[in-house]
Amino acid sequence: MPASPRIAVILDENTSGGGHRYEAAKGYFRAVRDAGGLPFGVPYFSEVVEVVLDEFDGVLSTGGRFACPADWYIEVEGSKAPPSERFEVERAILLGALERSKAILGLCAGMQMLACLNGCRLTRDLHERYPEAIEHDRRDYLHPVALEPGSALAGLVQAPSLLVNSFHREAVVQVAGPVSPSAHAADGVIEAIEVAGQRFALGLQWHQELLIGTSHPGDAIFEGFVEACS
Repeated sequence: MPASPRIAVILDENTSGGGHRYEAAKGYFRAVRDAGGLPFGVPYFSEVVEVVLDEFDGVLSTGGRFACPADWYIEVEGSKAPPSERFEVERAILLGALERSKAILGLCAGMQMLACLNGCRLTRDLHERYPEAIEHDRRDYLHPVALEPGSALAGLVQAPSLLVNSFHREAVVQVAGPVSPSAHAADGVIEAIEVAGQRFALGLQWHQELLIGTSHPGDAIFEGFVEACS
């Protein structure tokens, strides 16, 4: 029997509580395991970067709220979020994974990091800039997203749309380079992106890991991710 691919899961942290604890929903790990992979949590130490790139088959970048560089935003003030030790370690891991064409799945903040490393830009406060947008920062709220026909995401899910959760303040508002949007909310907000020229480099603005166990069609995204790591 072939060995299960090993997936590095970049941990989140409690930035709202001072950043003293690592955090990660169990759904990230269950989703990878259920799709046939072996997940391992990755802390924010520079020493782990080369280990992840040399010894792991793929990278899962989790959600979180932390500041990115000011020039990644369309607002001159930069992010409203707190800084985090996570940023530099995650950037190094994702850049290395992109260079080696390792499989990458980014969720929420992970999608934003993946997008901006490829030239995209964010807004620091979606509803401040676009007050007419639907509610995007409410954990108990579900809304539909339309998948871009012909995208890798649509190919995985085999459906024209999905009903997803949504709790984010920042959002990708400008795409560039090899990045293309692969899903939009009804208000036009970009809900997923993919990076051309990579084995698998997909970002979701929603938290698919929280839908694990509900027979959600988006589970196929984790299955495609793990398969790309094999």
